[in-house]
Amino acid sequence: MLTLLQKIGQKITIDQALELRIKEDFVKIETQKSEILLEANQRAKYLYYVEKGVLHNFYYHDGRQVSSWFYIEDMFITSWYSFYTQQPSFENIESLEDCTLYRISYEDYQKLIYDFPTFGNFARLLSEEILSILDQFSKSWSFLSAKEKYEILEEYFPKIEQRIKLGHIASFLGISQETLSRIRAGK
Repeated sequence: MLTLLQKIGQKITIDQALELRIKEDFVKIETQKSEILLEANQRAKYLYYVEKGVLHNFYYHDGRQVSSWFYIEDMFITSWYSFYTQQPSFENIESLEDCTLYRISYEDYQKLIYDFPTFGNFARLLSEEILSILDQFSKSWSFLSAKEKYEILEEYFPKIEQRIKLGHIASFLGISQETLSRIRAGK
């Protein structure tokens, strides 16, 4: 819980009442490798904070699993579209390692925002951060070479290839595992 409080505290000041409420509303859970936290067509009921482990969002395209983003320690994860709109998700969330997470339900998240304007500021700053990353990513991704995409992946997620299957990385980059192997060998 300390790392979660520190993460939130990087964006806002947490008074004693807010700290108590965060400790009540964020529930610690443990997941096993390959555990699915959200299936496509379900509504994202939770926002998760990753204390330990790696997860990814993925979807299926032409029968193939495609990783759309990875999440590591000290990051928040959900199906962003589904969580914010409370509409069915088009993607899945899977633990790629055994994970320690803190989760908060959509309802409790909204109550925290309502009850603590300071936390509402945190929620706004978090959504701005996620939106800016996704916007930058979506506008530049299609124009990059496979090697440039791999370099960006390494920048966002250092040493990720040591923690997850290369097939997940290749699907994220939109390349074959053979091409990924050539890029990694050419470093």
